[in-house]
Amino acid sequence: MSFIKSLILAIMATLFLTYVLGVSFIEMLDLDIYMGNELIEPLQAISISAIVMVILVLVALAIVLSVFGSLIFIAMLLLGGCAMMMIGIFWPILLVAVLIWLVARDKPKPRYN
Repeated sequence: MSFIKSLILAIMATLFLTYVLGVSFIEMLDLDIYMGNELIEPLQAISISAIVMVILVLVALAIVLSVFGSLIFIAMLLLGGCAMMMIGIFWPILLVAVLIWLVARDKPKPRYN
């Protein structure tokens, strides 16, 4: 599953669970939420908090991915650089080893029916 598809499914699941659990929690405790002097509907109160939480999760995800993504990128650059240096230094030995392997390997026997 791709990252974007997983992210969208996680956001939808978060919104759904927040709505279901939030409405049942508000109805179970018989809460009334007021903003100023106006009564806010339970769906609107929960949707506002759910949207705020999704935005906070996305911001945290961006921060985590940028920090760990840059660390992983730096580690991959270092490993790739070391691998290229080793190949650059030892290429004659690798070439001789591949030639010996090609000459000395067991050749498959032909099958006759």
